[in-house]
Amino acid sequence: MADAIEKVSIVVSRGSLDGVYPGLIMANGARMEGIEATLFFTFFGLDAVIKKRMNELKVATVGNPGMHLPTLLGALPGMSAFATSMMKKEMEKIDIPPVGEFITMIHDAGCEMYACRATVDMFHLKPDDFCPEVDGVISVGQFYEKAAGGQIIFT
Repeated sequence: MADAIEKVSIVVSRGSLDGVYPGLIMANGARMEGIEATLFFTFFGLDAVIKKRMNELKVATVGNPGMHLPTLLGALPGMSAFATSMMKKEMEKIDIPPVGEFITMIHDAGCEMYACRATVDMFHLKPDDFCPEVDGVISVGQFYEKAAGGQIIFT
């Protein structure tokens, strides 16, 4: 029998709605099971914790094979907005909260949340750009220290 998972560190690197939610759902599930959880936001995944962007995330319809749409259809004006609206309605039906509310809920449940130092510097972001749930801006090395002894999951 495999050992029980006691700790997960989840890397969120995609800033689309369908790129952010898997990490949030996994972190929430971990905390609900009593598993220690850390979220590490890097590259465009930072949009999930940037105050001005977190509730404006969209579904990527171009270059997203999971959409099962020809590229030409995905590129039509309004297609991303339509797909985003549909996804949000379906998530609401099963009680998955909007990104900002979900971030607060997961953090309040004890999940630590960090922004990637290299990405923050590269995108010229400041601490005030982030929602209050971000516990800090850390380097990849510091992330590995926090992740030590647990599972690292990339979404």
